[in-house]
Amino acid sequence: MEALRRGDPAQVGPYRIDGRLGQGGMGEVFLGTSPGGRQVAVKLIRAEHAADPRFRARFAREVDAARRVGGFHTAQVVDADADAEAPWMAAAFVPGPSLRDRVAGDGPLDPAAVRRLGAALAEGLAAIHACGLVHRDLKPGNVIMSPDGPRIIDFGVARAADADPMTADGAVIGTYTFMAPEQMLGERTGPPADVFALGCVLAYAATGRGPFDATTVPAVVHRVLHEDPPLNGVPIDLARVIAACLAKDPRARPAVPALIGHLTSARPGPLPDPP
Repeated sequence: MEALRRGDPAQVGPYRIDGRLGQGGMGEVFLGTSPGGRQVAVKLIRAEHAADPRFRARFAREVDAARRVGGFHTAQVVDADADAEAPWMAAAFVPGPSLRDRVAGDGPLDPAAVRRLGAALAEGLAAIHACGLVHRDLKPGNVIMSPDGPRIIDFGVARAADADPMTADGAVIGTYTFMAPEQMLGERTGPPADVFALGCVLAYAATGRGPFDATTVPAVVHRVLHEDPPLNGVPIDLARVIAACLAKDPRARPAVPALIGHLTSARPGPLPDPP
């Protein structure tokens, strides 16, 4: 947690603001305390976005998506006001570093830990997909390594599985280095796009770098669309799972339930053919 800065709010809704947890493109996240003394993470939309109806609509979708999925695999939403002058959402505070910070500080995870991470995240994606949603921005910064297992956070770009893939002004939203080819091309995205992102996250956890990292956005796009991921040093059985998730064709990627079974098996065999 960081100290509050000049201009930060002292109160959001009924919650006292105690410190800073992070920030993103849409807003800032603060550590807050409820009137009853419970800690919450309060996401507050930036002032420059609050007047934009598109951002308000996107934030309202995030609140709805997070509430639909629930708190077992995510951070449970406890309160929100999407119509406030500065829209906000409060979720149960999940202690722990992000996967990005864990790997940056301690180095790559060992293969067994990567398999456990993959199984837990796949279980979370199954819950998200069961609600008819696609997360569309799974990445190491959106995975909290809590004491009771990883939690998937930030539903800011989550959409219904049958929704249009692009924003009203034609922009594709997400994080390029963890984005599926079809999402990058502005095509309709379904659960296989989250499977691709999961493969990217597991590659990052196993190697300490994204499988399509590059110094420029055009180079990242080229690698995602045309190159195989470098998985040197990853044990062959784990590399096969990651590579299957990173198939360019979404129809060739494994289904989430098959991934859960494979990653939790004591003696995993070949992944079953995609449905």
